[in-house]
Amino acid sequence: MEFIDNLPAMDLMRSEKMTFVQLIIPVESAHRAVSYLGQLGLLQFRDLNDDKSPFQRTFVNQVKRCAEMSRKLRFFKDQIHKAGLLPSPHPASQPDIELEDLEMQLVEHEHELIEMNSNTEKLRQTYNELLEFKMVLQKASDFLMSSRNSTTVQEREMVENVYSNGDYADTASLREQEMQPGPSIQSGVRFISGIICKSKILTFERMLFRATRGNMFFNQAAADDEIIDPSSNEMVEKTVFVVFFSGEQARTKMLKICEAFGANCYPVPEDITKRTQITQEVSSRLSELETTLDAGTRHRDQALTSIGFQLAKWMNMVRREKAVYDTLNMLNFDVTKKCLVGEGWCPIFAKTKIQEALQRATFDSNSQVGIIFHVMEAVESPPTYFRTNHFTSAFQEIVDAYGVAKYQEANPAVYTVVTFPFLFAVMFGDWGHGICLLLGALVLMARERKLSSQKLGSFMEMLFGGRYILLLMSLFSIYCGLIYNEFFSVPFHIFGSSAYKCRDSSCSDAQSIGLVKYRDPYPFGVDPSWRGSRTELPFLNSLKMKLSILLGVVQMNLGIMLSYFNARFFGNSLDIKYQFVPQMIFLNSLFGYLSLLIVIKWCTGSQADLYHVMIYMFLSPFEDLRENKLFWGQGVLQVILLLCALVAVPWMLFPKPFILKRLHTERFQGRTYGLLGTSEMNIDDEPDSARQHQEEFNFSEVFVHQMIHSIEFVLGAVSNTASYLRLWALSLAHSELSTVFYEKVLLLAWGYDNIIIRLVGLAVFAFATAFILLMMETLSAFLHALRLHWVEFQNKFYHGDGYKFRPFSFAALTDDED
Repeated sequence: MEFIDNLPAMDLMRSEKMTFVQLIIPVESAHRAVSYLGQLGLLQFRDLNDDKSPFQRTFVNQVKRCAEMSRKLRFFKDQIHKAGLLPSPHPASQPDIELEDLEMQLVEHEHELIEMNSNTEKLRQTYNELLEFKMVLQKASDFLMSSRNSTTVQEREMVENVYSNGDYADTASLREQEMQPGPSIQSGVRFISGIICKSKILTFERMLFRATRGNMFFNQAAADDEIIDPSSNEMVEKTVFVVFFSGEQARTKMLKICEAFGANCYPVPEDITKRTQITQEVSSRLSELETTLDAGTRHRDQALTSIGFQLAKWMNMVRREKAVYDTLNMLNFDVTKKCLVGEGWCPIFAKTKIQEALQRATFDSNSQVGIIFHVMEAVESPPTYFRTNHFTSAFQEIVDAYGVAKYQEANPAVYTVVTFPFLFAVMFGDWGHGICLLLGALVLMARERKLSSQKLGSFMEMLFGGRYILLLMSLFSIYCGLIYNEFFSVPFHIFGSSAYKCRDSSCSDAQSIGLVKYRDPYPFGVDPSWRGSRTELPFLNSLKMKLSILLGVVQMNLGIMLSYFNARFFGNSLDIKYQFVPQMIFLNSLFGYLSLLIVIKWCTGSQADLYHVMIYMFLSPFEDLRENKLFWGQGVLQVILLLCALVAVPWMLFPKPFILKRLHTERFQGRTYGLLGTSEMNIDDEPDSARQHQEEFNFSEVFVHQMIHSIEFVLGAVSNTASYLRLWALSLAHSELSTVFYEKVLLLAWGYDNIIIRLVGLAVFAFATAFILLMMETLSAFLHALRLHWVEFQNKFYHGDGYKFRPFSFAALTDDED
């Protein structure tokens, strides 16, 4: 035991030792101190104002200011994106700016941009109206000319436009002119001209037809140009219409329908000379507006470009300031209102760094009083913090997805680094497919610097984060594929000649007639001659099934061993004597013995039936094994192991609850008499009082919990061992599926003397390999390996009821926190 205690601490095996600290910070240096701690990122603050709402905290006004500045910066970012400009990824080097000065600049920039947007929108609206008016004049002229040619002179004199009242006014809006009342004409044919969205034209025409009961004539023509919608900045297709009708009541209905459908009506004079004059004036104003709009757009783009150079720097600055004030709101004012009191957790190795940062903050803020930093005792359990790197962080995330380790609990990620990709490879073993995965992992690693600075999609981000997991999975898949001797399901004589040959020299079909062993076994992996033989499936099934049981028993024993190290680390001798020892005895008396039989059978080449041995070990333990006997004394050993397994069950169940009850009684026996002189209030308030502890201990609850734990382990020993057979099942499924694609697709297509059929077969084979074997099978094997680690391995020792160490760090801030 001393040898174990003297071993150096394994990295990642235990979480970092944490300490609970208190900070007393003068008000004048509080902001700078928290900023320096954010740059350091090694102190997790505790919220001392969790009973207050966000609006009742001290620095709520500063947080609101930062939130308002964040809103302005998001507005600038949206405007830059809408303008099609790219914000500069490398901000221009300018001197640092104070938050107050930045706030004034942002207000000025926002006011300037809003004013430019408002002017541009008004000009764009006027431009659209003039453009629509021009198109209505052109299309309506065609309609009126055709109408004039088909009517008499008397009818043409009766037709007049209800909107053409007075000359065209440059100063008035076109919509206002449209709403001006025309002369009241009680008889004759009139018309309304305007423009509407193309998508509404059919419904619009149907509504007009129903409103006038068919007493109207509707003409339409597609507009020559698309109109830019100022609100959405998108191009909209429109249609010009002219409606001929009769009567003032029909005119009123049509105007209401036009308003409901968003149709813009424009006055079109019937006089050709007047129409020509108006068209020329409209064209002149359009050219002037185009020049004005272009100049305004250039000015706006220049303003946005200048903002874009500093946008990233400003957003980062505001984000940090908001985080600092949010953290300051977690601190508590003392009664004098002259200093802030904060509490939090930090790793022990970071105490010196934190003290240096606080001293620097005191010096830089010219404070007359230093910051007090001292260690305190804490009641709650400390947070869990593992120092990981790019390689180990992905494996740690796999474990944390199940549950964060309790403080100083043994970390499964240390072993997951090896066992997870290896168990994946046992199910995925094919060195051809492994090479494909290796190439993908190498591509992600080669572009690591570029991809880490980009914003990736959810799937790509997950794939990039697990690039080192993918690397190890591919390497282990190549290794297991060499053992299985499968390259896209094809065996190769890589390590020499086969150990088998034909039964006689005239043998032409060794696969169907049979093979005879004539030399030493194949040096590494499965002999390629097994491929296609009559005994291929029984041989590989037996090999992979027994291998799965061996791997499962080894990993479950590792989990129980880690429970011993946990109990020894926390000084819990009861768990060692009454949990670790009986669990090891029970598991290895049954399934450890089965693993021993498998190894002996492989080494001796015996034909013993292990199913029969294990079944009758329970049904008839004293029966003679006869031909199933593998070694001398096997029958006696089986009886001893069976008795040990039976004894281990009550060993796990009964002693621990009764010993805990006895220890509890002995610990507090007589101590209550020493508290007779104290008040009732003191007894209740004292955290270690005997009354509290006696109320906390409930024997029935402890006994039921131990009984559930014991039953779970006994049943789980059987079910978990059977669960490891998924290694065999998925490996067999992967191999057979790969064989089907190779033989029934690629070889079948290659049997035709036609280049097109061969190319089609090759394409189908490549598609099936990429999307079914390399994607779906990879995901399936990954999920099954995940289940084996979470359930079969970690439930032997891992509680996972801790919480992560989340320090205040500027590096952890993201764009989502703006």
